[in-house]
Amino acid sequence: MARLCAALAKSAAEIDPTTLADGRVHELEAALQTRDKEIAALKAEVAQLRAALASLLVTEPMFLRLPAGFVPPCLPTKAQEPPSGEAWLHEIKHDGFRVIARKDGHRVRLYSRPGNDLTYRFPLIVEALAWLRSQSCIIDGEAVACDGNGMPSFDRIRYRRHDDTVFLYAFDLIELNGDDLRREPLEVRKATLASVLAKAAAGLRFNEHIEKDGPTVFAHACKMGLEGIVSKRKASTYRSGRSPDWLKSKNPACQAVRREEEEDWDRRR
Repeated sequence: MARLCAALAKSAAEIDPTTLADGRVHELEAALQTRDKEIAALKAEVAQLRAALASLLVTEPMFLRLPAGFVPPCLPTKAQEPPSGEAWLHEIKHDGFRVIARKDGHRVRLYSRPGNDLTYRFPLIVEALAWLRSQSCIIDGEAVACDGNGMPSFDRIRYRRHDDTVFLYAFDLIELNGDDLRREPLEVRKATLASVLAKAAAGLRFNEHIEKDGPTVFAHACKMGLEGIVSKRKASTYRSGRSPDWLKSKNPACQAVRREEEEDWDRRR
């Protein structure tokens, strides 16, 4: 034991403290260099993620804003004149608010065209949707408030004096009991929608269509003082965004067109 202690003491005496310090410095410097490389790699990854996010927000601006369960609506393209032929059907265009109505079990939600929640505004639609026998569905339509003559009045719905009487003119069925119907032809979706709404309450009404000559249907709509018509290809699928398979023809003398012209003029001033 005495010899072992003496040997250890001699070995310790021979170690140069400066050498120990230099070695530790080198170890720390090497560790710092490794850490710097890791930080630089992380910064590069963050930069890539930020660039990808910025690109996403530019190309898909609604991606991060859309509520769960909301399907952006199909939008008609403005037509120079209504189409003719057996490939088309024609619906009255009502002056109201576009609504995507969703039922999922006992839960009901109403969304505006950009995805804002309108559930609290239209109790008659919510009640009728809740009482449907379907377990789930997504219906596309127009929320409408009518005046004393039974004509759609945009002012009534805009100024919220008649929210409790607003009903939905339903014209398309996007989903039913978990089945996505968007790839089905329009005429199949409409036939299914008519069946779903056969015994619906007053808050939901099926928007009938006419399979006649487009210009003739449009002329009658204008004579009645309606906003116009939307012509749709019978075989078309449902696609979010502007569609060439849905064509709108507006009555130039109706209130909706005059209102749009005034709003455009105000924006240009």
